[in-house]
Amino acid sequence: MAFSADELRVLRRALANALHPAPLPDEDVRDALRLADSLDEAVREASRMRAFLLADLVRYRESLPGSLTGYLERLEEALAGGYDPGADDLAALRALRADPAAARLLDRCQPLAERSVRSRLARVSQATGSTPAASRARLLALPGGRAAQEPRPKQPAPAPSERPVPKPSEVFPPRRRPVPPPPPEERAAG
Repeated sequence: MAFSADELRVLRRALANALHPAPLPDEDVRDALRLADSLDEAVREASRMRAFLLADLVRYRESLPGSLTGYLERLEEALAGGYDPGADDLAALRALRADPAAARLLDRCQPLAERSVRSRLARVSQATGSTPAASRARLLALPGGRAAQEPRPKQPAPAPSERPVPKPSEVFPPRRRPVPPPPPEERAAG
């Protein structure tokens, strides 16, 4: 975001007043409020543009492989704007890694996605109060984690119990259907 010379003067006056509080003239207050409104509008516009870009990225990803070039361009734009690639993006790039541009982008996105997951895990562990060592552990779900190198221990089979488990038909015998009453003609004859 760039400021004009006038906006910088307003900002400088507001910062000076924050450091050395003094009553502000009405004109300075109006200028500061206009600058705040301009900043709010710029933030809203940036948010709208980001939402549009991400929706466009999803549309291009859903129409892959036909939209390869457009998808890669949208993903690069989103990454430049601070977008953290998700699992869908990584899966799409892995499927397209035969293309050199997609392979380069995959190499760029994997560390970003891993860093994003690690930071989310760290926030969750801080919020829940779990140990910090858990947040520094290597991720087991990502390629190259400990799960790829260490075999998992086999679970012991449960010991058979002495008493056999009954079948549901033994516990709950089948219900007998009631015998319908004889038709009225047979009752009158008998």
